[in-house]
Amino acid sequence: MFFRRYERSSTIVTTNRPIEDWGKMLGDATAAGALLVRFLHHAVVISITGPSYRLHERKRKGPEIP
Repeated sequence: MFFRRYERSSTIVTTNRPIEDWGKMLGDATAAGALLVRFLHHAVVISITGPSYRLHERKRKGPEIP
């Protein structure tokens, strides 16, 4: 459980959704807020922006041949 790891171990979470959307995603803004407060307490948030690498590769390879 998360509480056993608190301040003892690292956790990495990746998502393509901004933090602002978590309330809507989880269906409960209050619960999402409580979760995020605890989760982000000692967090380092790294935002990566730019074009999608997958789309870049798709364009580079060209159209698929059936």
